Amino acid sequence: MPTSEYTFSAELWEHHGSTSWYFISVPEEIADEIEELHGRNAGGFGSVRVDVVIGGSRWATSLFPDKKRGTYLLPVKKAVRTAEGLTAGDTVRLDLAVR
Repeated sequence: MPTSEYTFSAELWEHHGSTSWYFISVPEEIADEIEELHGRNAGGFGSVRVDVVIGGSRWATSLFPDKKRGTYLLPVKKAVRTAEGLTAGDTVRLDLAVR
């Protein structure tokens, strides 16, 4: 299957729990297309493998479905947040390639 590539901006937000996780919610129209094109190949927990670029940071991770929000969530690890100077509430521009 060919790679699907997307560029978008969205807010970085923090999920509070026993540990803090930081996510970017994929815009709904992009999430719908990803589900249609790649959902049948999803891994555990419905995850979809992606490559991400934010600023000068590149990494491989997975998107995770969030039924409550009706989208996929992109986890943003601390090393990326630190390297790019990101905090919760920032609008982040990113490139996303679904593998």
